[in-house]
Amino acid sequence: MNAHHNVSRRALLTGGLATGFVLAFHVPLRAANEPVQKDATEDKFAPNAFIRIDETGRTVLMMPQVEMGQGTYTSISAVLAEELDADWSKVEVQHAPPNDKLYANPTFGLQVTGNSNSIRAWWMPLRKAGATARAMLVQAAAAQWGVEPASCTASKGEVAHAASGRKLGYGELALAAQGQTPPKDVAVKDPKDFVLIGQPLKRLDTPDKVNGKALYGIDAILPDMKIAAIANCPVFGGKVGKVDDSAATKIAGVRKVVVLDDAVAVIGDHMWAAKQGLAALKIEWNEGANAEISTKDVWDDLRKASEKDGAIAKSTGDIAKALATGDKFEATFELPFLAHASMEPINATVRVTKDSCEIWTGTQIMTRVQSEAAKAAGLPVDKVIVNQHLLGGGFGRKLEPDMVIAAVKIAKQVDYPVKVIWTREEDIQHDVYRPVYRDQVTASLVDGKVAGWKYKVAGSAVLARWLPPAFQKGIDIDAIDAAVDAPYDFANFHVEYVHAEPPAVPTGFWRGVGPNNNVFAVECAMDELARKAGKDPIEFRKSMLTKNPRMLAVLNQVAEKSGWGQPLPARVGRGVCVQPSFASFIATVVEAEIDDIGEIVLRRVTSVVDTGIAVNPDTVKAQIEGGLIFGLTAALYGEITIEKGRVQQSNFHDYRMMRINETPKIEVIVVKSGEAPGGIGEAGVNAGPPALRNAIYAATGVALRRLPIDRKLLAAGRKA
Repeated sequence: MNAHHNVSRRALLTGGLATGFVLAFHVPLRAANEPVQKDATEDKFAPNAFIRIDETGRTVLMMPQVEMGQGTYTSISAVLAEELDADWSKVEVQHAPPNDKLYANPTFGLQVTGNSNSIRAWWMPLRKAGATARAMLVQAAAAQWGVEPASCTASKGEVAHAASGRKLGYGELALAAQGQTPPKDVAVKDPKDFVLIGQPLKRLDTPDKVNGKALYGIDAILPDMKIAAIANCPVFGGKVGKVDDSAATKIAGVRKVVVLDDAVAVIGDHMWAAKQGLAALKIEWNEGANAEISTKDVWDDLRKASEKDGAIAKSTGDIAKALATGDKFEATFELPFLAHASMEPINATVRVTKDSCEIWTGTQIMTRVQSEAAKAAGLPVDKVIVNQHLLGGGFGRKLEPDMVIAAVKIAKQVDYPVKVIWTREEDIQHDVYRPVYRDQVTASLVDGKVAGWKYKVAGSAVLARWLPPAFQKGIDIDAIDAAVDAPYDFANFHVEYVHAEPPAVPTGFWRGVGPNNNVFAVECAMDELARKAGKDPIEFRKSMLTKNPRMLAVLNQVAEKSGWGQPLPARVGRGVCVQPSFASFIATVVEAEIDDIGEIVLRRVTSVVDTGIAVNPDTVKAQIEGGLIFGLTAALYGEITIEKGRVQQSNFHDYRMMRINETPKIEVIVVKSGEAPGGIGEAGVNAGPPALRNAIYAATGVALRRLPIDRKLLAAGRKA
């Protein structure tokens, strides 16, 4: 069979990122009545959108990506400052304002942070920006001294002329450099000359997060500000019917009840008054057509849809002939809805006047927040100011502007600023959920290797809503990511996608995005195929990675580091996962024990990572560790269920997180590499669930095909 639509998410979403380090960390987060900090360039050397140097040598680096705990500010700053040869003691970091023209992510064409691509997308653009600025400073010094620029060098915020012993600081050169013509095609550094990149740099945002100085969106405080609590219709798509606010308005501190189309908010002097007022409301909801929808309905619809032929994403060789030979294997894998449950609850602070709207929040997509707020306020976009804050977790939830839209609608009803806060219950029950997915694998084995591989994924097309140009010919390139580019040598290979939206339930990006589904299904199927072939799971994979040396290298190393093959007690197993997600190559081994009643103890996790040039190896390790815990939590406990159109989970008692005493020892080994950087923030999320499932399979012989893990099935299992 010849290739049809050789559509790859990676083919569209390619780029390079940046990650950075600065000695002075400054974020213009507003509290009380501080003035808005503007991106002023007067009397400064401002060669591009990212660098500002004044006459004192103070260097401000403008951050095009947001910081939500992933270390982006430290890493992006390191990339810029590396090529600029800046003086670290005079470097500061500032949020970039919303501006797609200046700060659009090169991959998406939008000012957005996500897809583990901050470093991938900005790697070369920011290096060139820093190198160009450095060259202009050198030109300014050379002109002043009457020498050739090639005879000058730059280091630590100074330009030097060795032959004459003269030096000038960047501050002294700032105004003169502003008049220089930027050179074309300026050379960036050879990696052997890096001073910052590749070093284990301390994250400069950490101290303020520990001592309480860091300000998140929920920390914004303005004069005369009031607090609003919100109740959305509990049924997807439902509307407000009648509201009796007589009891609520009598509660001390309650200022106003605001009724929207699908929600009701109570504004109070403080959160307690707002919550008490909300609880006192008598609301009749028009629940609408979705009031009887259940999880069963969702799965019935998806399973039915998944039996249809899908749009062909990639097809090579003769798949029909390959599947007609050898030992045939068929399996179906299913993954549930998941909530984001960021530690910082959903919030936005808004002040609306007749001719302006100002917002304080933490968002992954500033310009979309700005444009959607303008629509809600009925104002031109240039009348909307967005003040970006640190995010207390994003995970894809803050790629949506819905919380800001609601806050603007509420703030329009009053003449003072309002901070709207979603309670944990509102947050979990009105999320934009990770889609349910159903994956079908059909494969054949010949001589101990996969001769034919047919893979079909059915589920939501998030990109069809969020970025329509990325949804082409019936294929969501996110939904097939890590499926069309599986790492193995499959000569006869076929992937198709069935677009199947769940009834009523809103779906969006969840940390790990498409690969967290496909890596799970592919790697679980590979373990079952290995057993069918009578081979060790790692040896089976290695035999089909001969054309993928980077993946083979990390697999070999993780086998050694994890003690693969060493004896284990009864009902203890090791499971492996390999993945090429986000242009990084990762091999992970989970070691787990399953007791007689099906409870699981995670004993050890080992992960070897080749992410190309690791801008900050410490951040790479931290992100893999955090991602593993995030993904393992979902595998062990994560599921959102629906009954009568309502989400049944409401807080951490029934939407569980992994606790510290349940967290295993995690060892992350970062491979030294000269390749361009890959993405890392989400990769660990995808590695944990299949590696754990495969450890359970090794320990009990139970081949789980759904998540979260069903302990009842494990209670009856026996070591294979």
